[in-house]
Amino acid sequence: MFWDKISPVYDLFETLYNRKVYLGTGEAVAAMLDSRDEVLECGCGTGAISRALAARCQSLVATDVSEGMLRQAAKKLKDKGNVTVEKADMLRLPYADGRFDKLVAGNVIHLLPEPEKALRELERVLKTGGRIILPTYINLTKKSNRAAASLLGWLGADFQRQFDQASYQDFLEEMGYRDVQYTVIEGKMPCAIAVIEKR
Repeated sequence: MFWDKISPVYDLFETLYNRKVYLGTGEAVAAMLDSRDEVLECGCGTGAISRALAARCQSLVATDVSEGMLRQAAKKLKDKGNVTVEKADMLRLPYADGRFDKLVAGNVIHLLPEPEKALRELERVLKTGGRIILPTYINLTKKSNRAAASLLGWLGADFQRQFDQASYQDFLEEMGYRDVQYTVIEGKMPCAIAVIEKR
């Protein structure tokens, strides 16, 4: 798997290429949490966002499908007593209905062939009144970002979609999400954080 192969160098690549956004996204998402929140993170990768989340919530279950990424995340989060790191597929989550207060899926929606199915599954395990938080790179904003995404695609990253701010909003609207709040973390490759409340 591509993500297993790049997991040892992923943080280095992101930090060198897009440091401001890579670090800023975790801080921005963590600010959306409450100290009593039980949080599920899907696509945790190496745990870059997870560390920030763990400092703000009651408990965090950090999941990914890549064993390599999970190994890196486990190392990064070993000092966080409120975190569980485990393998889980966001299309078939092994959690009870309405278990979590907040769900975070950082920079993963654009990789999924069936994002609608993934979002419905996130809704299933979310409490009513809870929030799904979706940070997603909007790499169509600049030509250099398109080139970087193309290079990653050539190396084996399976990008199903690429967005700018407008197309990301259209994408979520097409899936039925109308009252979505957006925060953009500016940088070399900006990240749009969409927040969807379960009603």
